[in-house]
Amino acid sequence: MSEVKPLRILIVEDEFLIALELESLLQDAGHDVVGIAASSEEAVALGSELSPDLAFVDIHLADGLTGIDVARKLSDQHHVTVLFMTANAKRIPEDFAGARGVIAKPYTERGVKEALAYVTAEQEREAANADRLTFIPFDVTGAEDSSSKRS
Repeated sequence: MSEVKPLRILIVEDEFLIALELESLLQDAGHDVVGIAASSEEAVALGSELSPDLAFVDIHLADGLTGIDVARKLSDQHHVTVLFMTANAKRIPEDFAGARGVIAKPYTERGVKEALAYVTAEQEREAANADRLTFIPFDVTGAEDSSSKRS
């Protein structure tokens, strides 16, 4: 097997302890955390300055519901792959604001690792495990029927 190239990751999270825990998890997975931003202004500035490959973006930041705008700017202007992290996925707009997926908060180590695998595998998915994912990519179709399944 070939070794996965470490991703340069920006964390956009205003809860300091959550950001540090995520940073540790990402570093343990072999990736480089290039910055942590707590506000939309800081996130966009770091995205421009540091050119990350991936950004984990909380929707509700210290300056309000600005994570959606951050996702749009990072994705459109800086070509950064964006993954949302939120406790309320209903706030994600229909066009996903340029993001590739969402991890439900409180996140799990498994959810973060699945998200990283999804991003690094460039759209490869294992259909057999699709109903057990804790990371939900936005381009999955046909998953609407899974709401009636029981665990």
